[in-house]
Parts: sequence; structure tokens; C-alpha cells
Amino acid sequence: MSVVGQGIDRVDGRLKVTGAATYSAEHKLPQLAHAVMVQSTVAKGRIASIDSTAAKGMPGVIAVMTHQNAPCLALPQGSEKKEGKEQSKPDQKKQPPNPKLSLLQDDVVWYNAQPVAVVIADTFEHARDAARRLQVRYTAERAQLDFAQAKKKLRRPEPQPERPSDTGRGNVARSMERAAQRLDVTYTTPMENHNPIEPHATIAHWNGSSLVMYDSTQNVSGVQRTVASSFGIAPEQVRVICPFVGGGFGCKGSVWSHVVLAAMAAKMAGRPVKLVLERTQMYGPVGARPLTEQHLVLGASTAGKLAAVRHDTISSTAFLDDFTEPCTAATRMLYASDSLQTSQRLATLNVGIPTYMRAPGESSGSFALESAMDELAYRLNMDPVQLRLANYAEKDPEKDVPWSSKSLRECYRVAGERFGWDKRNPQPRSMKNGRTLVGWGMATATYPANRQKAKATAILLPDGTAVVRSGSHDLGTGTYTVMSQIAADALGLPVSKVRFQLGDTMLPEAPVSGGSQTVASVGPAVHQAARALRDKLMELAIADTASPLHGMAAGDIDAADGWLVARAAPGRREQMTAIVARAGGEPVSADANAAPGEEKKRYAMHAFGAVFVEVHIDPDVGTIRVPRIVGAYGVGRVMNRKTTHSQLMGGIVWGMGMGLMEKTEMDWRFGRAVNANLADYHVPVNADIGAIDIVIVDEEDKQINELGAKGVGEIGITGVAAAIANAVYHATGKRIRDLPITPDKVMV
Repeated sequence: MSVVGQGIDRVDGRLKVTGAATYSAEHKLPQLAHAVMVQSTVAKGRIASIDSTAAKGMPGVIAVMTHQNAPCLALPQGSEKKEGKEQSKPDQKKQPPNPKLSLLQDDVVWYNAQPVAVVIADTFEHARDAARRLQVRYTAERAQLDFAQAKKKLRRPEPQPERPSDTGRGNVARSMERAAQRLDVTYTTPMENHNPIEPHATIAHWNGSSLVMYDSTQNVSGVQRTVASSFGIAPEQVRVICPFVGGGFGCKGSVWSHVVLAAMAAKMAGRPVKLVLERTQMYGPVGARPLTEQHLVLGASTAGKLAAVRHDTISSTAFLDDFTEPCTAATRMLYASDSLQTSQRLATLNVGIPTYMRAPGESSGSFALESAMDELAYRLNMDPVQLRLANYAEKDPEKDVPWSSKSLRECYRVAGERFGWDKRNPQPRSMKNGRTLVGWGMATATYPANRQKAKATAILLPDGTAVVRSGSHDLGTGTYTVMSQIAADALGLPVSKVRFQLGDTMLPEAPVSGGSQTVASVGPAVHQAARALRDKLMELAIADTASPLHGMAAGDIDAADGWLVARAAPGRREQMTAIVARAGGEPVSADANAAPGEEKKRYAMHAFGAVFVEVHIDPDVGTIRVPRIVGAYGVGRVMNRKTTHSQLMGGIVWGMGMGLMEKTEMDWRFGRAVNANLADYHVPVNADIGAIDIVIVDEEDKQINELGAKGVGEIGITGVAAAIANAVYHATGKRIRDLPITPDKVMV
């Protein structure tokens, strides 16, 4: 019986609940110093002066690093080296290779909370106290902090792979004229910040010209490359280690300034340095979900068939570097319409660079699209589910290719039945529980099935246990467990006999753990490495005259429970340990390099789902409760029922936060977040969560990869905010188009 798919417990669970799992800030090194980052207090300008006299005189202070004494990391173009020192032209500035990094190479300030100094001391407390004594004066300049003003100078972003800035098919204007019903609406989503339990943390230790880093990251290989290029050394001279991540959600997928600053501080101090961001420092220098304004125009026939769709998005970005929130991605492929036009534009602000946040684009975009579909359903006096079925895309309408698999119809059916959707009175304010207003809403969920190349190694040790290695990451998602299951299945070993190693650049390279692609990318590499190792064992047995399996064909042999067994004659069998012992007693290993092929050119690959929500609203004070949510998802072959359920539930809970709570409150006079803490930045807690009923629809996908696995980390959040907004309208008759949906908006 295959162990893949079973809901086995997390293999790293005991380590985590007993505190034995070592996170990045917990590694112990001799003579470890502590660094604290100092941030700017203006949104734009220059550093006029830094007085570090008082800070340097504080107890335990080792050094104060500013732009005046920081190591120069990159030779600017046109500069020369003379007598071992950099000689730059007067009109040039020192700049790191990566423009998004603020590494104390000049005196320019681009946003409030930008790193401007690092204080290094023998303890964290000493470093923090000294950092507060640093006196920084600025020459402030007028910053662009008005989104409405920034929209007057919109820019077209550079197109991303599979996410162009503008798309179109058919004739939208002509089709819109013929539409019997038209909807023209605008939706907005606010800036939102990641708040993983583990803040960003880095320990850096130089050993001559080589560097070891313990970094909380979703991309150890990316950190290795960026740090190496910043210091002008070979990637092999940088080792990045990250066995556990206490949550990432996208913010740890990029390399931020504090990572390189920690390495710079370690070089300056001449000893290992730990730099951990305080919770308030997580707002600004490590990314956030950007503001979006989304204009949607839908035209439909009286039967609900979409004649034309137009979706224009403006998202905020930064002066330091661009980031595009691809809100139109789902609109381009989710519903069948012969005429469709989308655009993405950027409004530039003096803020920290935005970044990926759980289901970037699809979460924000699905709020707008699925809210608009609900509004159109009411205009047509049509059931929202039936409207979606009337526009069901039997193939990808953008690429004009078949789906690798699609179970969305079944998701609508199963989730609707479990929710009791057929009992809904469609009229707004028609359903009550006493004085409490009751609303039911639904939405479609979708997220692309991504995959990148990955490598893995499988090793069978003489004691019969296997070690499988890949430089991937476990963000709390269950990677340790799932990869152990995949390897155990392919090798024919119990899971208890398999140890999976990850989170180290010394291991075979794997892609960033983002975009819901880890299982779909690393899983095939692990599977192939384990199968190659199993095949090696079979070859050894077949060639060995002392083996009961000698002379057999490999195709006639199975592997199970640590044995190789003849299929037709189960009595002919041999333990793997015996095969290894007779072959010299040394470990047997095999490598694999798995990569996607041409399948994405032949098929469109997405996961799909349907989410149904019930809300209860107090008509007097506007409080909104969500007593139950039902979601059904088609996500390919499930690797582990427990971890899949956990990921989908986590996404749904985050969708509740997005719909009802999450917003980074900015003081736009100064460009600084005023709720930069877990007391004021509201996220759902246990008391906010009602019943969450999740159904995983059985789905076979032989096209996406050999395992048939799609990602599940992000699809759960998509559609939830829209389903809540749609339920709020059903309960109150008030359409809220600006997230989050707070009591004041319901009451007005």
C-alpha cells in the first residue's frame, strides 16, 4: 500500500513541540556578537550627519557601521582600482549589485524605515540601547506618498514570464456594446504586511574569505548567489543553512538588506554576528503586499454568458525597484469569454519595495473578479453558481490549450451540497437569526500549478536506513514529511527508515519555496533519485550469484519494506542491507535532476476550488462573524492528507483576515506604518474562526509531473475575501468594494 497520500504525522513534529528544532536565530556560535539595525525616520532625502559618539561609548559596543565606514561592496561602472583602493568618479555613487538592497553605500534615503546604520555589541540589549543613542540628522525632501497623485504618472511594468503587462483577445468595445447587461466597478485592496511568528533573522560568520550564514529564508540558493555577488566572491564561498523556517508566506523568498548587512557587520566586527529584526522592523524593509486599485467592466447576455471582460489594475511600487502585483492573472484564464482585455500599471511611492505575499496577484485579483461576478449575477437575477457554470472554461481561453486536469464543476457541486446552497434565499437581508443578519456568499478559487527544476540525492546506508537530500525548505508546510513519504514509496522502505535533509546550499540545489511549487518541483527529483537508488540495488542483486534474485529481470522485482521481492515468486527475496553488505558495505547512492519539459506548452496547469461562506452581522454595531466556511478543491494527487488539509485551512483563515481585518495603516504624511505590531495589525485568532469544512476532490493529473501533484499552499486564500464580501452583501444589501470589510463600512 502506497504511503504517498496517507495523512501520516509530521516527521519533524516532535522536534518542534519539544523545542529541539533549531531556527536561524538559535544557532550558537562562539563569540557571537549582536547587531541592531537603525532605520530612517524620513521617507525621502539624504543623511546630513550621523553622530555615533554616544553610541560608541555605551557598554559592550563593538562597532557602529554607517555609510561613512561601511565596506564598499561593488565597483560602480567607470571606477578604477588604484593601490588596492577604489577610486570613484565624483558623480558616481557606490551601489550594490541588487538595487533593492540598502547596504549603507551612500547617504540617500528612499523610504521611511530604510536601514541607515547597524550597531554591533556583545549582547542584544547593549546593541539596542546603543542604537537608540545614535543621532541621525536628515535633509528631508518632498516624498511621493499620495497614491492618487502617483497615479497621474503611471508606468507600464516590465513583462514577467507568463504574466504580461497587457493582454487582449477579441474586440472588447464592440462586444460590450452588444451586451444586454453591463457592470462597471472599481475595487481596492490595502497594503498588507507579512507577520510570520519567526521574524527575519540572520547569523553571519566569516572564516577567511568564506562565509557561513544561518538565515531564515525560503531560498537558500538565492541568498548564496546574492551575498556572493555583493562581496564579489564565488557562490561556493558562501554556505547558507536554514533547517527550519517559522513562517515565510513570501516575505522570505527574496534577499533583503539585513541579510547582507549581517555579513558586513561580521566582517567589520571580526567575529560572528546575529541580526534579528524586531517586529516593528518588519514593516518597510522586507516587503509587503502593495495597494491595488482594480477597474472591472463586465458585459453579459441575458443568459449570463460573458460577452466581454475588461480588468485594469494599478498597484503601488517603490522608487528603489519595481514589483507588480499581477491581479489580472486569474481574470485572463478563469472564465470563457471571446473578448477580454487586461492591463497592469504601476504607481510609484516612497515606500519599501513590495513583494510576494501568499497568492500574490491571485488573492487580490480574485477579490475583484469574484465580487464583480456576484454583482453581475444580481444584475441578471441569476444564481452566482449558475453564472459561473454558464461561463465555465472547458479549455484555457487565453492559451487555447486543454487543462492538464480540472475538477471545478465537481468542486462547485460538492461544496454547494455540503453548504446547503440550494436553501439560500437570494434576496439581500432576507435571512436572519433573530435580529442577526445572515448572509451566504461564494466564489471560485484558483492558482497556477508551478514547477521548476530541482536536484536530489538518495543514499542507502549499510544499516538499511536512507538519507535523501535536496536544498529545499520547510516553512511549516510539511516538506520534511512529504518528501520522506515520496522517497519511502519509491525506495520500498518504511517512512521511519527515511531521513530527509534540506535547507543547506551544500545539498543539491532546489528552487525557492514559493509559488506553491515545492512538492511539484522537488518531489519529482526526490522520486527519481529514490527510484534510481532502488534500481541500483536491483542491479547489484541481479548481478550477484549469491543473491536469490540473481539473473532476474529488473521489471520482475518489487521493493517493499526494505526487501527486494520477486513478483511471481514472493519466496525469492532479499533484504536491501544484505545486498549492500555483500557489495562492500559502503553506502549506495544515486542522483537525479528533474525539470519540467514541454508540457506547459501543450496544457494549461492550474488548481481550482470553490468556497462558500456564511456571515452573521449585528445590524446595530456592524460586527461580522463567520460561523462556517465550506471549500472544495481539486489539487491533483495529494501527497499527505493531513498537511494538505492544514495548508488549505491556513489559506482560508488568511483569506478571512484579508477580507475582514488586514491593513497596514500608514501615516501618509511620513510614509511609516503606525500599526507595526501584532496588537494593532489585526489577524484572525482562534476565537474568530468557526467551522471550516474542507473537501479534497479526487483528481488525476498525468501531465503536470510524474507524481500528479499540484501545490496547495496558496489556493486556499484565493476567493475567500470575495466570498465574504458577497455574503456581506447578501446579509446587508451593502456592496463593499474596499478591503478590509470593517464594521464602520457595513454600518454606513
